[in-house]
Amino acid sequence: MEKSLTAQAILIEDEQSVRKATAQTLELGGFSVQACADAEQALPLLHAGFPGIVVTDVRLPGRSGLEVLAHAVAADADLPVIVVTGHGDVGMAVEAMRAGAYDFIEKPFAADRLLETARRAQEKRNLVLDNRRLKEAWLADPHPDLPPLVGQSAAMERVRTLIRSVGPAAVDILINGQTGTGKEVVARQLHAASERKGPFVAINCGALPESVFESEIFGHEAGAFTGAQKRRIGKLEYANGGTLFLDEIESMPMALQVKLLRVLQERKLERLGGNDSIAVDCRVIAASKADLLQLSGQGAFREDLYYRIGVVSIDLPRLSERREDIPLLLAHFIHAAAIRYGREAPVWTAAQMAQWQQRDWPGNVRELRNVADRWVLGVTDAIVVDPMPAATSLPQQLDAYERALIEAALAAADGNVALAAEQLAIPRKTLYDKIRKYDLAASRSGGI
Repeated sequence: MEKSLTAQAILIEDEQSVRKATAQTLELGGFSVQACADAEQALPLLHAGFPGIVVTDVRLPGRSGLEVLAHAVAADADLPVIVVTGHGDVGMAVEAMRAGAYDFIEKPFAADRLLETARRAQEKRNLVLDNRRLKEAWLADPHPDLPPLVGQSAAMERVRTLIRSVGPAAVDILINGQTGTGKEVVARQLHAASERKGPFVAINCGALPESVFESEIFGHEAGAFTGAQKRRIGKLEYANGGTLFLDEIESMPMALQVKLLRVLQERKLERLGGNDSIAVDCRVIAASKADLLQLSGQGAFREDLYYRIGVVSIDLPRLSERREDIPLLLAHFIHAAAIRYGREAPVWTAAQMAQWQQRDWPGNVRELRNVADRWVLGVTDAIVVDPMPAATSLPQQLDAYERALIEAALAAADGNVALAAEQLAIPRKTLYDKIRKYDLAASRSGGI
């Protein structure tokens, strides 16, 4: 959560000393606070576009905190409202939760309790607003068939910068990345950035039998081989004026690598069984999940072809290398699946997300998308979440939840306590204390 940019709170408290102390607590926790003495001051601020949370005392002069809650829910049902109740106001707390409150806090409360609840509420608010922006972009996108490049991590920003830089240039490109990292998505983005008028033509080299490979890519003349009754235009020629995407190019037979290299050098081809040179104007984007330079050293891929298609290379990160993008990716895939299948979009908890961000995701973004589809379809084992340790009391359950969040943050930060503390939005000393409390120091707190 970006504390300085997205953490905002409307505080409604009629007692001046309590209002000042609560506002200071929230501000020290990274919130920008608008403090109000009564409901009348706050109501004009509560609207669907407000990006933060609401903290309101239940007993106020004039309109009550429950009326504030009703107004907030009417303005935006997803606006988190934290209701502060007096000691013994259990009935009001229950009524507030039934009316749509995010949570309630009983006076007197510790500063840590308020900040923990406020941060969770803000995290939920951020996810809701991100999901809305994705939906709006989905509906307003002038290129609805172009898959979006979802993610705000530094790694994905570098990919976007490269696409903007080399997309319009007349240069062939090599995309490196594991299965499921989004190589075709990037290829389509490059095609869109090129503003070429011709088609985007994709072919998976690993799925083509060697016997039809040459004909499929280069085309053939009538009578070129048994069964070739008429001329066939190959993918290279069909992509004229556009982009040819060769996925899994490491699977291309060596003999055809020579022919492809000649086409890339001369921008001309000969159909199988033909003698005429045919000029082609298409950009070639190749993709590989293998190290082509290493393969060339082993004699399994032509080195000259590698250097020809690898003038510009784009390396795609694994999903485990951009864990901070998982909430946004999952929100995008769930929304898309809900529209596609006509189902309600399920909602996750912070505990679930903390565990998903620890997973290795060997299938990368594709695996996450498949999980989202199964979850929307109601497949019960779509997302497996480790059960929380058995607990006999609420404090024990809260401790187990807090431990899981800390473990997730430490894992995402590769054991760097300073970075984990920043991600959790708590002081480093507090995190060290909690690491000692949960006996995590031996395995997870190696950073400084």
